[in-house]
Amino acid sequence: MKASKPLLILGGGLMGLAIAHALAKRGRTVEVLSRNRSEAAGFVAAGMLAPHAEGLSNELLKLSQLSLKAIPSWVESIEKDSGIGCDLRNCGIVVPFRSYSELETYSTASFGEHLNRKDLEKEIPGLASKWQAGLFFPQDGQIDNRRRLMRALEKACAELNVHFQEGVEVLEIIHDNHFFTGAKVRNAEGKVTILPAKEAVLCSGAWSSNLLKELPIFPVKGQMLSIQGPKAALKRIIFGPGTYLVPRDDGLIVVGATSERGAGFREGLTPFGQTELQKGIKNLLPNAITWPPMERWWGFRPCTPDEKPLLGPSSIQGLWLATGHHRNGVLLAAITAELISKSICEIPLKNELKVLMKAFLWNRFHTQAKDS
Repeated sequence: MKASKPLLILGGGLMGLAIAHALAKRGRTVEVLSRNRSEAAGFVAAGMLAPHAEGLSNELLKLSQLSLKAIPSWVESIEKDSGIGCDLRNCGIVVPFRSYSELETYSTASFGEHLNRKDLEKEIPGLASKWQAGLFFPQDGQIDNRRRLMRALEKACAELNVHFQEGVEVLEIIHDNHFFTGAKVRNAEGKVTILPAKEAVLCSGAWSSNLLKELPIFPVKGQMLSIQGPKAALKRIIFGPGTYLVPRDDGLIVVGATSERGAGFREGLTPFGQTELQKGIKNLLPNAITWPPMERWWGFRPCTPDEKPLLGPSSIQGLWLATGHHRNGVLLAAITAELISKSICEIPLKNELKVLMKAFLWNRFHTQAKDS
């Protein structure tokens, strides 16, 4: 019996690995094409699971809440398949405000517990005195994506016989009369070939529009750093305006992130970006400015005009989309993997998901343009 062509995953970042894992568990033969997994946004993000702390709204909030609910069982499956713990922690997130009037206008205020200054000092010892009120979201949390989740997903995929081609750049999506037929690729030695396939998932993050020009995706550069605090010095995530502090279990604190919409794909750290992060630390937790720096890095968020992802079928039959997640890739990975894998395998979605998915179709911008 002739073996069927594998389904291609175009992009080996968090989204690509999550979808590859979900499809492999459903019995599909999967091949992941990745130019350089270390540049994936999944290695760069802070790992916050924060739909309420980030003040999301409407369909994006609903999708994120569903994903947040699905994450514990999703992570359990990854840990079981990989043998690697992902350090999923329901640590809660505090959003500080200068006044109660500011707090009351926050879009997700109804989901959080209201804190006064005394409460804030108990939850965040050393919080700057300017913050007089706060919201505590006990349902929000974090996962160690940079050191744990990405590695666990790679191992879990390998254990399920997902095939990887690292150092492979996808040059072009091949289709015949809008039916997907394969991908033109260039390997690390510079050899160009065409990989035939009937189905693929485009999850190339900020680079996705290079392969499908009609996708309104652009990069938003973010710079980050980490500092080493005393163990248990910070038990909650602080989500402040422009800066957040995410404490890991060993005392490491991830500090993020700049949002540089005009930087394009310009690589590297900048003095301005790093200074902004230092200002952010001082603005939230002044004592932490003296804690030693550990790492500094940058990455590119895949953003759309409405900052919502592109999910579902594309204009090419057999080519699926899972890209444009902007700040919420880690949070939305579980629900994205479920949506895309079930859709590809023709497994019926719950009606709520089926209706919700319509808000994330790629052609919503074209529809809006026609309506206007």
